[in-house]
Amino acid sequence: MSQPEVYNIAQTPITCHAFSADRREVALSLNSNEAQILSKQGHEWKVTETLAEHDKLITSIDWAPKSNRIVTASQDRNAYVWTQTPDAATGRMAWKPTLVLLRINRAATFVRWSPNEDKFAVASGARAIAVCSFDPESDWWVARQLKKPFRSTVLSVDWHPNNVLLAAGSADMKARVLSAYIKDVDSRPQPTVWGEKLPFNTICGEYTSASGGWVHGVAFSPSGDALAFASHDSTITVVYPGGPASVTIKSTTLPYVTLTWTAEDALVAAGHDCQPVLFQGHENGWRAVGSLDDTTAPKSSGGTRMGSGFGGSSVGRLNSAAFNTFRNADTRGQSSLGFGAAEGTGAGDTELLTVHQNTITSVRPYEGVPGHITKVSTSGVDGKLVIWNVSAADGLAGRLGGVHLR
Repeated sequence: MSQPEVYNIAQTPITCHAFSADRREVALSLNSNEAQILSKQGHEWKVTETLAEHDKLITSIDWAPKSNRIVTASQDRNAYVWTQTPDAATGRMAWKPTLVLLRINRAATFVRWSPNEDKFAVASGARAIAVCSFDPESDWWVARQLKKPFRSTVLSVDWHPNNVLLAAGSADMKARVLSAYIKDVDSRPQPTVWGEKLPFNTICGEYTSASGGWVHGVAFSPSGDALAFASHDSTITVVYPGGPASVTIKSTTLPYVTLTWTAEDALVAAGHDCQPVLFQGHENGWRAVGSLDDTTAPKSSGGTRMGSGFGGSSVGRLNSAAFNTFRNADTRGQSSLGFGAAEGTGAGDTELLTVHQNTITSVRPYEGVPGHITKVSTSGVDGKLVIWNVSAADGLAGRLGGVHLR
C-alpha cells in the first residue's frame, strides 16, 4: 500500500478543511477567526489568500465543487458565502463575502453544501439547523430553521443524494434524518427508504447511540439507503431503514468524531485515537478492516518509533510511551521512562506511533467519485494535512493496530 502524503501545515490545530474541485487549493482554518486559501506549489502548500470577516473562531468550511463557492460558519453565529470575482482596483480574482443571517443565538458548529449546491445547512448550538437558500429577488441568502426535535447542540450534518433529506448528529445522543424540502428550490423528491411525503421538518428517522454518547459525525451512504454515525461511546452505528434496524460496531479505542463513506459497503472513521480506520460490511454485519496508518513505515516527523511491551502492533493514543509508563505504574507498580526511550529524551516519551500526533478533526473524500472513493484527506489538532490511499484495502487485514472490537 502506498505511503500517505503528509503535509505539516502549521504548529496550531487545523479546525476544518475543504479542497477545491481540482484539488489544487485547500481552504482551512487554523483555530482562528480567519480562513486561509492555500495553493500547492511543488511539495508544499503556500497561503495565497486570507478570508477575514468572522469575529470568532471558524468552526466549519465547505467548498462547492461545481459553483466554486466557499461557505464558512463560525462561533460568531454567522455564515459567509465566498465567491471569486474580479477586483475593481487590481483586476485579479479575489474572494468576496456575502453575509448570511442565520437567525441563531448560539455558535454555528458545522456547515455543508447540498449536492445541487443551491442550498446549505448550518448546524448550531441553538438546538437548530439553518437551511439556507438563495433568493434571487432580494439577492440574499434566506435561512429556514429545523428545530422541532433537537434538545441540545447539533454537532454535524450530511445531505442525502436527493438534495432534500438531511442527517444530523447532536449532543442529545441522537442521530436524525429530517426533510429540508423547500418548495421554491427543490423539485418533488422521489420516494426513498426514508419516506414518501417529505414536507419541511418532517422527521424520517431518529436513532440513539448505543451507550448514550454524543453523536459527533453522520454520513449517508452513496446511495442514500443507509446512514452511519459516530458516537462518543466509541461506537460506529450503521442504520438500514429498509432492512434491519441498525448494526453497531463497538471498539475499545478512543471515540471517533468524523467519518465518510468510500463505497456502499465501506467507510473511514477517525477521531481521538489519531488514526483513520477502514470499516466494511453490509446489513448482516460490519467489521473493522484495519488502520490506514502503517506503523512500520518511517513517519514524516523524523522521530524514532518506539516498540512497546504491550504488543508492537498497537497504535494510537492508548499505546504511546507516556501512556504505557503510567499504565505500568498503576497496574504493576513500576515507574520508568517510556518504552524504548533513553533517559533525558523527552520527545520520545510523548511521540505516538501514528502519522497524526493528535486528534483528527476531519476526514473528507479526496479522490474518486461517490461510491468509489480511492483517497481521503484528514486534518488534525497537530496541524497536519494527510492524504491517504484507501483503494488498496487488501493490505489492511493485519493492521488493526489498537482497534479492538467487542
